[in-house]
Formats: sequence, structure tokens, C-alpha cells
Amino acid sequence: MIVQKTIEELEADIGRKLVIDMRRADEFEKDSYPGAVNMEWQNTDDFIAEHKAELPHDAPIYLFCRSGRQSRELAEELNDAGYQAYSIDGGYLSWLRICLRRHKAYLPEADQICADIERSIVKKFRKEIWRKFTKAINEYELIKDGDRIAVCISGGKDSMLMAKLFQELERHGKKNFETVFLVMDPGYNEENALAVKNNAKLLHVPITVFSSDIFDIVTDIEDSPCYLCARMRRGHLYAKAKELGCNKIALGHHFDDVIETILMGMLYGGQIQTMMPKLHSTNFEGMELIRPMYLIREDDIRHWRDYNKLHFIQCACRFTDSCSLEGGTESGSKRAEVKALIRELAKKSPYIEKNIFRSVENVNLKTIIAYKEDGVKHSFLDTYEKD
Repeated sequence: MIVQKTIEELEADIGRKLVIDMRRADEFEKDSYPGAVNMEWQNTDDFIAEHKAELPHDAPIYLFCRSGRQSRELAEELNDAGYQAYSIDGGYLSWLRICLRRHKAYLPEADQICADIERSIVKKFRKEIWRKFTKAINEYELIKDGDRIAVCISGGKDSMLMAKLFQELERHGKKNFETVFLVMDPGYNEENALAVKNNAKLLHVPITVFSSDIFDIVTDIEDSPCYLCARMRRGHLYAKAKELGCNKIALGHHFDDVIETILMGMLYGGQIQTMMPKLHSTNFEGMELIRPMYLIREDDIRHWRDYNKLHFIQCACRFTDSCSLEGGTESGSKRAEVKALIRELAKKSPYIEKNIFRSVENVNLKTIIAYKEDGVKHSFLDTYEKD
């Protein structure tokens, strides 16, 4: 018996039918197939018992989950129970794909949505996001005439906002540089890869996608897989950017990443260091890394995302695949511990976070026991008698 049908077959069925969205209620409320009703599913017995009065025996039932896997399982079990049930091939994601392909018919407001998102950056979030973006560029001299910058997009909220900020800078600022919007697929599952591409289409970001096997390489690494993954990602991005004629890569690290790095270095590394706003590459001659979101707070990025009802992926590596959509967790990581610590300290004083950031700008070498420069250690004893 056929238990799987396409969106096109669903649309061709003009008779009486029931379309069920099996996803969580909060996901359903954000968007769903027109006319669908929400019936969350955990197991089939409970599902049938709870919705028995709503499930027709004399009309087809079409089932949506996120990707089509759970709906196929439920369709098979409903058919065994005497219903005429079909799973939608590809699930809700297949509907999103069709919406993007036929946005003239299904999403006539698509261009307006993107325009509203862009307007929110320079209007509603002008102080919190736009001004801090341009301030970092000017204060740290991140862009120079003739630069060709690879804006690196992971698919998360930070890098997607950064892409839009660069577009706004090209539109409203001095057009003295070029951009390439670069996406590396390190081995995303189909759902996350599609989410990245769909968001890029929605936001009118013309991405260049290339693949790597980083996730396969780090899968069996037990000691610091995230550190190794990050290093490998950066190397692949440098190489591809250089191949495309770029002299810089831009990463979406923000203010909170910076202060977390400072505190992590002290608490777990026994050293004082920071995440720099720009760096010369040591392995790729002539290449430079810049962080133009250096002064932007993560809460403001979240606010921008939620205000515009956007949904991005989180990390999406194989360690977090089960919680890959935004809202997943870094639970158990050192960064998560430091993030929680800073959050608790900030409750006691509104100055804590800014003071952590400023601490590496106000270093007094006269009160430092020792420091390193170019790998060479210097002690206060070196000049103590002279002083």
C-alpha cells in the first residue's frame, strides 16, 4: 500500500481530506501548510485515542512532520488501524522548498518580508546593531579600500545577520570593497543544509556553497572535538576564500563570545587573552580574519531574529544533531558554563560584562608578574631593579 505522497499529489486531491501537522504546537503556530490542523504525536496508540473523533474513516489523511520520517511511521500504523493515511514526502521542509520556488503564488509578500527585515536593521535596531557594526569596522579598521571579503555563513543567527549587515553597508555606506557570501557544508544533514539555503533565499543573500568532510573527521575525536572542528573550518574557509580572490574572511563572533573567551582563558587556561577583532593568518599568506560584530550583544541579535520571526540552525554538528534548530543547547561545554556564570554575575551588577571586555583594553604592564610577546616570556624582574 502506498503510504507516501508528494505536496503536488496533496494539492491535486480536491476532495474532502484532513491535513495534520504533527510538529510541536510552537512550530505549527509559526507556520504550516494552509488548512492543516495541529495534532502532536508521541506514539500512535495515544494519538488515535486522543484524536479518534477527529480522524475520518471515509476521507484521506495527509500527515506532515518536519522531514517526513515520523509521518511515514504514523501513516503506516494508521493504515494498519483501518485509516487511509499518507505521509508527505519530505515533510514540512518540502512545503518550504515549494514556497520558495513558487513564492509568487504562495508568498507574494516574500520581497516585502526581506525589505522589512533589512529596514529593521537600520531603523528599529539602529542603535543596538547597525551603529555597533559600523563602530567596530571604523574603530578597528576592519575594511580597507579594495578589500574582497568572504563573509562566512554557518547558517546560524549571528552569521546570517552579519551577511545582511554587509549588504546594508554596501547599500548605504561607501562602496569601496567587494563581498562573497561563503557557506561551507562540513557534512550537515539534509534538513540543516536545506534550512541554510532556504534562509539565504528568504533574506536575498547570494551564497556560494562548497563542501568539506570535517564532520566525518571529528566524529571519533573524544578530546576537544569542537576546538578541532573550529580550526579545520577556519582553514577550509581561508583556502576557499583565497581561491575566490578574497584577502579577508569575516566571522560572526559577537561581544558575548569575546567576554566568554576572556573568562574561559582565565578560569580554564590560566592565561589572560582575548578574541581579537582582526588577525593576520599564519598559514595563508596575505589573508586576514575580521570580526565586524565584535561590539554587538547576543541578546540584541536574538531580539532581531525573534522580531522578524526568523528561524536559524544552531551548531548542526553530529554531536548536536538532535537539537540542531535554534534553541538547541551547548549543555556541558566549558563555554556554556562560563556563559551561565557571566549571566549570574550580571544579575548582581550591570557593569560586569563591560568590565570583562574592558579588562583586556586596560592592561597595566607595571602590575603584571609576567607576559609573553612573540612566544618570549618577560618577567617584571627584568626591569625591577631599573625601576
